[in-house]
This record gives sequence, structure tokens and C-alpha cells, in this order.
Amino acid sequence: MATPAAAGGGWYRARVKAVPSGDSLVITALSNPNPGPPREKTLTLSSIITPRLARRGGLDEPFAWDSREFLRKLCIGKEVTFRVDYAVPNIGREFGTVILGDKNVAMLVVSEGWAKVKEQGSQKGEASPFLAELLRLEEQAKQQGLGRWSKVPGAAEASIRNLPPSAIGDSSNFNAMALLDANKGRPMQGIVEQVRDGSTLRVYLLPEFQFVQVFVAGIQAPAVARRPAAIVDTDTEETNGDGSAAEAVAPLNSAQRLAASTASAGQQSTDEPFALDAKYFTEMRVLNREVRIVLEGVDKFKNLIGSVFYPDGETAKDLAMELVENGLAKYIEWSANMMEEDAKRRLKAADLQAKKTRLRMWTNYVPPQSNSKAIHDQNFTGKVVEVVSGDCIIVADDSIPYGNALAERRVNLSSIRCPKIGNPRKDEKPAAYAREAREFLRTRLIGRQVNVQMEYSRKVVVEVAPVAAGAKGPAGTKGPAGTKGQAAAKGPAGEESVGATETRIIDFGSIFLLSPIKGEGDDASAVAQSNAAGQPAGVNVAELVVSRGLGNVINHRDFEERSNYYDALLAAEARAKAGKKGCYSSKEPPVMHIQDLTMAPVKKARDFLPFLQRSRRIPAVVEYVLSGHRFKVLIPKETCSIAFSFSGVRCPGRNERYSNEALLLMRQKILQRDVEIEVETVDRTGTFLGSLWESRTNVAVILLEAGLAKLQTSFGSERIPDSHLLEQAEKSAKSQKLKIWENYVEGEEVSNGAAVEGKQKEVLKVVVTEILGGGKFYVQQVGDQKVASVQQQLASLNLQEAPVIGAFNPKKGEIVLAQFSADNSWNRAMIVNAPREKVESVNDKFEVFYIDYGNQELVPYNKLRPIDPSLSSTPPLAQLCSLAYIKIPALEDEYGPEAAEFLNEHTYNSSNEFRALVEERDSSGGKLKGQGTGTLLHVTLVAVDAEISINTLMVQEGLARVERRKRWGSRDRQAALENLEKFQEEAKTARIGMWQYGDIQSDDEDPLPSAVRKAAGGRR
Repeated sequence: MATPAAAGGGWYRARVKAVPSGDSLVITALSNPNPGPPREKTLTLSSIITPRLARRGGLDEPFAWDSREFLRKLCIGKEVTFRVDYAVPNIGREFGTVILGDKNVAMLVVSEGWAKVKEQGSQKGEASPFLAELLRLEEQAKQQGLGRWSKVPGAAEASIRNLPPSAIGDSSNFNAMALLDANKGRPMQGIVEQVRDGSTLRVYLLPEFQFVQVFVAGIQAPAVARRPAAIVDTDTEETNGDGSAAEAVAPLNSAQRLAASTASAGQQSTDEPFALDAKYFTEMRVLNREVRIVLEGVDKFKNLIGSVFYPDGETAKDLAMELVENGLAKYIEWSANMMEEDAKRRLKAADLQAKKTRLRMWTNYVPPQSNSKAIHDQNFTGKVVEVVSGDCIIVADDSIPYGNALAERRVNLSSIRCPKIGNPRKDEKPAAYAREAREFLRTRLIGRQVNVQMEYSRKVVVEVAPVAAGAKGPAGTKGPAGTKGQAAAKGPAGEESVGATETRIIDFGSIFLLSPIKGEGDDASAVAQSNAAGQPAGVNVAELVVSRGLGNVINHRDFEERSNYYDALLAAEARAKAGKKGCYSSKEPPVMHIQDLTMAPVKKARDFLPFLQRSRRIPAVVEYVLSGHRFKVLIPKETCSIAFSFSGVRCPGRNERYSNEALLLMRQKILQRDVEIEVETVDRTGTFLGSLWESRTNVAVILLEAGLAKLQTSFGSERIPDSHLLEQAEKSAKSQKLKIWENYVEGEEVSNGAAVEGKQKEVLKVVVTEILGGGKFYVQQVGDQKVASVQQQLASLNLQEAPVIGAFNPKKGEIVLAQFSADNSWNRAMIVNAPREKVESVNDKFEVFYIDYGNQELVPYNKLRPIDPSLSSTPPLAQLCSLAYIKIPALEDEYGPEAAEFLNEHTYNSSNEFRALVEERDSSGGKLKGQGTGTLLHVTLVAVDAEISINTLMVQEGLARVERRKRWGSRDRQAALENLEKFQEEAKTARIGMWQYGDIQSDDEDPLPSAVRKAAGGRR
């Protein structure tokens, strides 16, 4: 068990683990070659007897507690040298000599008067080798009146403790709740008498000696099997060294008796793994030691829950933290909830770290599956464009030109959840404090510069309309260099949609406001904490929201990705709870009833007009930008939302050229900004007309100066405020031929985004390079010098070595060189989807779009190369087109595959060149970001050597139907539709293709009711 001492045989070194009485020690080996705790033994000091502590229903013998305390303070936790002097086999007890430093412990006890000396046991040799010295010291103590030999009157009676019932085995009347109420949160001194397992202690609370069982708050150690303990009672005084079992067994104090009686019932058969290690760990730190206990609460069985602190040199250590950090206990949420937030947070972090390192009890730990993944190296700076809700913000990335479809990035704040804002279209009302959370951020963030740290993404499954899984394009579609490709239906994150659900990926990050907000106490606190914690300079927006009680921190599962500043968020939440702010307040949540006139009948809007006209300029907030000149505006003073449009100013309509650019400009300039409006009238659709100012600037002037709107003054401009400024702005745009005025000729009227009526239409000579189905396809212009230049530069490339992993990290939207799988040719391509993790293998897949041909495929990392700027600067050579004036079924619809196959056969497979007559340009698809996006040309496609167009052939074969006529269509459009309708009637009569079963015209194209059109309009 122990190693022999250097001097003489039979002497060993050990450490004192416990002191059960004034004349006995529990000692343990200094080391153990085997797993588990080292061996231990109980050693009674030879030839001495000390007074006995109280037993069940009894009292202490005089000076019993003092003698035990003397030995405890002298020896506990210290290294000693011992030797067994003799043993009494029939009772299984050993008696010996213990040396502390160079002092004999028995002699020290006797010399202080705490023990009397027994000269001889019942058997020869049952005596201490130092018996003569012990007797001398005893006589000396008697003469001096030390310890139990005190000559002070009443000293013996005074040394007997006045014990409460719980200390002598009767806990029936113990009131745990009363003890908690009297001492909650206040440190209490105690001495640990027994360790049941690593996280359960039995303690004397001083100075009343209340004997209680305390479960360590926030943790649970592995359970130790319950073992029966022998209870031996004895009334004889001579218990040290004679032969009778009754006399030889050391008396049990009340704590030991309670433990023995409890252990005898409901015994557990085996120890849980590491249970004995945890118990030993706790024993060596707190058993028979003075501790500080802070009661935190009681459980449903009225057991006390508390935090235990033990001394370690000049500091105090938290037992729970030590156990968890060493992998000997697990974090328990319900118990930890009783603790202070900071202590709870540190304990949970320690538990997670022990699991990560698989320490001791976590050796075989398998983390649960998580649907979140970390995002690395995707930090950016930008300007806040929109606050969707208290935990979702849209930021325009500074590194991407505004107007690009990839510029606006939706960022969900990491690790917090705010009340849901609701959806009026689904009749979902905002939750309590949802409006307040959004307004809180709107007033602080809109138009402000921020730093964004993307931290993790999470997959969510949402319900969608059923679509065909893996829908394929026609079998002969072209890829780069005349090779074949195929199309598949993709979800928003690049995943195939199957059935009625699809997987979407939501990105989460932390946003930091670069400049603090003056006069905001919480902001100043957040800035100070951010700098102290090593966060970027500025205010952590999520922390700001939580500190105001407008959101709560998500309780993440183990190993689930979370905010890098999770501790700061928890601290902010604790401050909000303590201050009873926001949703933690005992007050009723604020209620704001907003009357939404955009969803109301037109009559109600007209009735409201006088209230808006009585004041000239009304403070308002732009809630949504529906188009370049039409908005949804909230008027707080009148508690209503209205549809508002510029008076006398119109932008290009939906699907017209520059309409999307005008919308984006207004999102950037006025979305969710504080503005002023002046209402003139209301039109027949319930839209209020007037003027709008932001920072004293007439916003219509901005549109007109940019060439994105047209001034309409047919009804007179005298009643429009700032009309002279509007006319000057339009005149300036015309003179510079900006945007819609690019084809402006002095004296000729120009329609929004269209060429002059009657002007010669653009004709392109093209070759078809890719078929998408649904009447859409890609073309490349024949004879374009850019095509020859790009092909020449690509042919001169010598690309041999694969890129070094880590040196080249292509990102979504980036232009690169990609090797096409069919013919190994190198082509210019755009990254459509990239792995969210860092590249780890040359076989990691990237989805690319070949910008010069129009097809898309998955390419491994080793087939990608960085591109020279001189090569990437040339605009994409593939142009997305659609057959004008006709509607072709989509691939998943009936006759969709047949239509795609017919189009493929007569365009790509024919190897013909075509004339493409551009009927209309559609910019609603935004900027190029992959297959099927970007500007769309509606064309009439005619083979060079043919007299009839592909458009007409599709209608003639019953594979397309003619668009409905519109009252406002141009003369050219009406004539083209009239011609196509003749061929459609022939197909119907002959029951060809889709007309096989008669007229299948549906109501799909019928105009929507006004209320539906209003709800569906615009963009948020």
C-alpha cells in the first residue's frame, strides 16, 4: 500500500485523508500504480484513548469534540510516516505510531491533555513502543491541567456540544426551506463529515452543528454503490486495545451512524465508471476540512442544493468547477439554474471543454449530431439596409457594387432569439415586444456602417409547393466548346427540391456598430465589454438587444455552434433580468394598434385623406419599397400604414429595363428611414400621392437625376412642391442621356425603359449554346470580337499544376477558370456554390456556371484556377434569351419535355446561325449570379436561311401558346400577337400537341384582384 521509509523497515509514508475521532486517522497511499484511487487504511493511535463523540440520541463525552478538532487540524491533508505496532485480528483493527515531520502524533495529543494512556491491552505486546514516554507526558498534562485534565470548574460541562436533533440521528423535524430562507446566498461555515459520492456531502454547519446533506449545485458525479455498514454500539469506555469486539470498534459519531443507516436500504450493486475516482477527488479536498457553503435552493424532495468552496492556499476553489474541469462530474441544468448566471456560464463552459477533450468520464463520449456548421473567413464590412426583425438584419457588402444581386446579405444574429414580427398576409400578429425590438435596431442601425463576423450556418426544412425532383433538361443541350450538358431543378441553397419540403441554409453572425451611440448607457457598457473581451471595436448589436430585454439567449446543445461572444450575451441577459427590462418586466407589454390601409378597401383610404391633408409635412417611416416610386409608409402619429407614391414621377414598371435599379436605389436611400411626406390626393387604387423628403432632400429629385424616373406633368406641375427642382433634375439626366434617356432624341417622347416607338429594333446574329427549357436558352453572338479575343487568351494558357490548398479559396460569385469535364477545355466560370467549410481536399466540389456558354456543373477543386484580371474583365459572352410573345410549358409540366426537345432539335442540333430580333429587355432577374439569372432578352428567333421564326414553329406544333393581349401594348406587339394567333387557331383546329383534347387555355394569366395585386407587389 505504501512505500517503506528510508530509515528502518516497517515504516511507510502516506497522507491523512480523514480524522474520524481524536485517536484515529484514515491514511491513504501517496501513489497508486493501478487505475482508480490508491489504497487506504484506518489506523488507531497505539495505547491512547480519547473521549467519544455523541452517538444516536446521546451526548458527547466531555472534551470529545475538542480532542477530535486538535487531531484534525494537526494532521488533515498532511504527509505522515507511520508504522503498525500491533493488530487485533478478531475485530480487524490496526494500531500504530504516526510521525508528523519529526513529532510523534500520539505524544502531541497526550501532551495537550486530549487523551489518556492505556498501559497494556488484553494480550501481551498490545502496547505502544513509546508507552513510557506517553505515561510521562500524561502525568505532566494532568499537573498542568491541560485538555481533559482541566481544573477549571465547569470546563468539562462546557466542552459538551449542545447538539440539534439532526446531529444525533433525528432529522424528522429538520426544515430545509427555513434554513434556506434564512441563509440563501450567504456563505455558511461548515466541516464535511462524510462524502457519499463526488457531489454529495454530509456537513456540520457551524456554529449550531446542524447536520445536513448537501448536493453540490450544478453538477452530478457518478454514483457510488451503496454498501451496508456494520453498526456496533458499545457502552464500555475501554475501546482501545483490549480483545473484545464491542470494546475495540471505534464508536460511530452521529454522521457515521446516519450514513450507515441510509446505506443499508436500497443498495446499488455496482459503482458507475469513475465514481470512486470522483469520490476520492472530493474526499482529498473537503473531507474533515472547513468549507464555505452557499445555499442555492432545495429540490422537490427538500434536499439542500449549494455551492461548496474549499481553501487552497490563499484562495478558495469551487468544488463543482474542479470536478467538472477534471472530467469527474457532469453539468446539470436544473440545478445550475439556481446559481448566479456567471457561475452557471463558467460551469457549462468547463463541462463542454471536458467533453471536447474526452476527459475521464467522457472518454467514450460521442457528440450529438448538429444541424449547424461553423463559417470561417467570411467577415465583411457594410451598411445596414434593412432591419427585418430584432434578430435579422440585411447588410450591403462594401466589397460588392451596390445593385449586384449578391450585395445585400441577410444576417441572422447569432445565439439570440427575438419575438416574431408576424406576417400580415397570413394574418399573423406581431408577438409582444417584436415591434419594439425591430424599432430599437432601426433607429440605431439603418444607414450605419457595421462590421459583420459570420459565425455559423444552420440547415432548416421548410414547406414548399411540390416540384419534380431532379428535373432534367433535353438530352442534347450544349456546353462549352459544343459539348453536352443538362439542367436540374435547384433549391435556393443549391440543393435539389423534392416533394413538399426543401432544405434551406440560414447564416448567422455577429454585427458590430462601428461608432457608438451617444447618450446610450447600455451602448457604452457594450463597447467597454467588447474591447475588454478582445472583440472588434464597436457595439455588439446582439448584446445590445439582449441587454434591453428585447430578446433572449438561445440555450445551445453541446457542441452546437454558437456566437463567439456567447458569454457576453449571457451576461447581458442576466443584466436585463436583474433590471426587469423589456420582456422580463412585470408590466404589461406595450400594445400598438396599426391600421393597415394598404389592405383596406379604397373607400377607407379616401375617408382617411382629410386627416393626412390637414397637416402639411407629416413625419413617417418607409416600411417597404415596393417599386422605384411606390412605398409602404408608416405614420406613427396617425397609427396607420399607407401605400404612397410620388406625385407626377414614375419609374420603369415591373419587368421593364432599369426598374430593378430604381428599386435598389430607393432601398439604399430611404428604406426604414425617418422621412416627411406631404399628401396631395389618393388615386383609384387607394394609393396616396404626394412628395417625400429625407433629410430635407426631395427623394424624387434623386431618382430623376439618376435617370431612373420620368416627370409626368400632363395634369400640371404647379401643385407639386419643388416642381422646379424636379424639372431641373430631369433636364440634367436627359442632357447626360442617363439610363432611361440613353436613346433620348430632343423633341421625341420616350417610354420608360423602351426604345422610341417605330425605331429600328436591334438584330443580333447568334448561335445557340445551351437550352434550359421553358422557352429559355443561351446564345453567343457571331462575329463578336470579344468572343475571338477570349478564346485566343484561353488557348494560350498553360495550366499544369493544381492549386495549393489554402492558397486559392474561390468564393461564391467569384470568376475563375474551370476545366469542363466533357473535353477538358479551360473556360471562364462563376462560382455558384462553394463548400461552407475551408477546402480540405482536392476533390471538394464547387458548382460553377460557364459564363460564355450558359451551362452549369460540379467541378472538383483541382480543376479550378485563379483567373487573370485582364481575362475576367470581359463581360460574359453567353446571353440569356426567351422566345417572345409565347408561353412554353416548363420542364415539369405536360408537354414541357417535348417543347424543350423540339427547341433543341431546331436550334442547337441544326448547327444553324440565327437572327435574334430583340423585342424587349427584362432586367428583373437582377445581376448575373448563375444559370437563368441576369438580363433576359425576349427575341424572335429566325434561322438565317429560313422564312418562319422558331416562335411561330413552336405555336404551329402545339408546343406553345400565344400570350394574352394587353391594352397598352405597342403596335408592333399587337401585330406580332395577331400573326401568331392565326397559327395557334390552326393548331387548335387540328388538335396538335397541347390542343389534343381541345382548348386548354387556363385562368393562370387572368389579372389578379386588386387586393391580391397589392399584397403581392414589390419587394421587401
